[in-house]
Amino acid sequence: MSVLHRNNVTVVGSGDTPMMFAHGYGCDQNMWRWITPPFIDTHRLILFDHVGAGQSELSAYDRMKYSTLQGYAQDVLEICDELRVEHGVFVGQSVSTMIGVLAAIQEPERFDHLVLIGPSPRYINDGEYVGGFTGKDIQELLELQDSNYLGWSANLAPVIMGNEDRPELSEELRNSFCRTDPEIAKQFAAVTFLSDNRADLPHAQVRSLVLQCREDAIAPLPVGEYVHRHLPNSELVVLNATGHCPHLSAPDATIAAMQAFLGPT
Repeated sequence: MSVLHRNNVTVVGSGDTPMMFAHGYGCDQNMWRWITPPFIDTHRLILFDHVGAGQSELSAYDRMKYSTLQGYAQDVLEICDELRVEHGVFVGQSVSTMIGVLAAIQEPERFDHLVLIGPSPRYINDGEYVGGFTGKDIQELLELQDSNYLGWSANLAPVIMGNEDRPELSEELRNSFCRTDPEIAKQFAAVTFLSDNRADLPHAQVRSLVLQCREDAIAPLPVGEYVHRHLPNSELVVLNATGHCPHLSAPDATIAAMQAFLGPT
């Protein structure tokens, strides 16, 4: 099976610089549709679905490989190898931010810039570290998901999305959750919420943008500040936006921050 088929890879755009987009938990590449148009003339856009999401090849799912985020990072690097990506831009949201960090550490020549939207190296509070959740919170969240996946999706989508005055955004996310294979989604949730990538951050030397919303129930502001402090070559931009998905809820502000960070091409 080809890597491009496995991850349902789409390549568009007329520019020379590759720009790879990696979606967050429970989503697929369609979630980037409001962000990509301004870059299509200046970059070669690479969009894909993580195995188990979107139109990826479900038969390629390997519980052992995807028991850690490193398995997903390996997929990113395999796509890069297939498409000869070098000195590109990686744009990741939520859990995919850490996937991008791991990929950049392993093969730093692939990306010159990381755009990290709502990053979190650890979701669970630990001593002075504020991740946003207690261990009990995460355990209850995973137990609810295991016992009532549809109910879990309906409850979590509005929390992730925020923007209560725009229920259509939460509905889109809920529908995306429901299109994901439940068993794969359950394992990916556990991998996401129980991972701890704090020790990896200092090893990523790539120039990075930490893009944070002023209010985010999943990755609150102290998390973004922590990532910024521990990524050696990063800058932090706090958007005047709410929720965990500004690429959907505040695309114009997200695009402006990306363009300012990347500069002219």
